[in-house]
Amino acid sequence: MQIIPDDKFDFKSVLLRPKRSTLNSRSEVDLMRTFKFKNSGNSWTGIPIMSANMDTTGTMEMQRELAKHKVMTCLHKHYTVDELAEFFNSPDTDTQYVAYSMGIVEKDFKKWDEFYAKVSQGTIKFVCIDVANGYTERFGDAVAKFHQKHPNITIIAGNVVTCEITEELILRGADIIKVGIGPGSVCTTRIQTGVGMPQLSAIMECADAAHGLGGLICSDGGCTCPGDVAKAFAGGSDFVMLGGMLAGHEECNGKIETSYYTTDEVEVEFNKDGTVKSSKPKIHEKKVMKFYGMSSDTAMDKYSGGVAQYRSSEGRTVEVPFRGRVETTILDILGGVRSTCTYVGASTLKQISKRATFIKVVQQFNSTFSSKLK
Repeated sequence: MQIIPDDKFDFKSVLLRPKRSTLNSRSEVDLMRTFKFKNSGNSWTGIPIMSANMDTTGTMEMQRELAKHKVMTCLHKHYTVDELAEFFNSPDTDTQYVAYSMGIVEKDFKKWDEFYAKVSQGTIKFVCIDVANGYTERFGDAVAKFHQKHPNITIIAGNVVTCEITEELILRGADIIKVGIGPGSVCTTRIQTGVGMPQLSAIMECADAAHGLGGLICSDGGCTCPGDVAKAFAGGSDFVMLGGMLAGHEECNGKIETSYYTTDEVEVEFNKDGTVKSSKPKIHEKKVMKFYGMSSDTAMDKYSGGVAQYRSSEGRTVEVPFRGRVETTILDILGGVRSTCTYVGASTLKQISKRATFIKVVQQFNSTFSSKLK
């Protein structure tokens, strides 16, 4: 048994210290990055944000919209082979901004082989090899096996939160290490298992390890607002993956439903003489969509016939407000990150980690009217 006494930080634990800047406008900030991946040898240019490969956010509709902004989407694992082949072979699909997602069991590799045989050579640029626990030998072996067979495909692999396994996965063929255990808004891993690492500290540790070997990392989970996305980049993350922040849009998978709720407001009916005849709570309605973790009861009932007896659910199901098209949200996120860059004097996204100084805080913002915020 060992206790690490050093402070570890989540996004809410810190703020960024502003610095003198020569920038006059957010429009002067360049968010585009160009990377050359260590193991695949491929180059990529875009805004390094990814939509998570959850079945509500990692959709083909999401990919088509985000690709317009040079932002990536990791498709969820539950599309059929024919659906995937049709999508990737379509001339309307920009394959620079989409990743195929898979697990590491035999059926995942069989599905991949069947799919790969149906697409044109060189079509697949990215594959996300995704498991909840990236610390098993089996996972490292799967990454190495895939890289050996497809050395020119860029591998996104995770999830992990420490330096040692980050280094191992890069040495075994991964290019981008997905960092995060338990920070997601619909993830209950930390409750069910007691395992995890505060996300900002995990980013810092894993980025240091990855960059020393020429690899990259992607922060996965924990972002609740554009400021958190900026903090992830400032902490050293090369990519940032978003789930909850992109949930509840037209491009998400799921039905738009009506939710009813009450507040302190009441409806009053009066008698002719002005006295109160009756009063009752006023019922409000709002449009919502379901959003759930991929280890939740909802997901496992949907895809695996329920939660297996040997495990427990590590995700929850929530209702999020319906927010219309995702374009408005992604522009708001990009605008927030540009604004961060102007505050710290970074003219490019690449510079933000060099210009960042974090301040430890006990309160991130004034919450007096927080119930009124979206």
